[in-house]
Amino acid sequence: MLDALFFRRWLTATAAAVDREAERLTELDSPIGDADHGSNLQRGFRAVAAVLEKEAPDTPGAVLTLAGRQLISTVGGASGPLYGTLLRRTGKDLGDAPGVDSARFAEALRTGIDAVAALGGAAPGDKTMLDALVPGVDALDGPSGSFGAAREAALHGALATTPLQARKGRASYLGERSIGHQDPGATSSVLLFEALAETAEDGSGGPREGSRG
Repeated sequence: MLDALFFRRWLTATAAAVDREAERLTELDSPIGDADHGSNLQRGFRAVAAVLEKEAPDTPGAVLTLAGRQLISTVGGASGPLYGTLLRRTGKDLGDAPGVDSARFAEALRTGIDAVAALGGAAPGDKTMLDALVPGVDALDGPSGSFGAAREAALHGALATTPLQARKGRASYLGERSIGHQDPGATSSVLLFEALAETAEDGSGGPREGSRG
């Protein structure tokens, strides 16, 4: 079962990953965005890690809901509302359960991703974070789903944004000039799945890699 400790460690690992990759995310954002994606997410996830250490919610749903609220209140631009909505809606879908298996988590995460799609008016193929989130949750939710499979699917999805023309977000204003650039939102979304797999692999309150819980 995945308990509150697992989710707190997952988000702490995500914050560390964002710290490591912030400069690269900003570099990816520079030619097709506002060159602030890495710094915005870094500020937001540092705040998430801090508030989770201070408040330590005791259910998975409460962990994610608190993290989502923190991102919305801390991060400027589009990434705060989008990532905040993702985590908050996932948390609300999980409710008050003290623990969930990975299949239930995948179901709730899909609800969060659907909320992101509705908020941004985007779909897979539009060169947004959905191009990593959707294949990631599909792989996690599959019959042989695992955190490692989700990580690989999300990464493949992010890389596949490079030849796409952006149809949503700031990059869409560039038209054909957005082609040839990997989407920064999809790239940062991969970090969520990488941190998820890392947390599972180290046995931090959840199933070992490859387990469905």
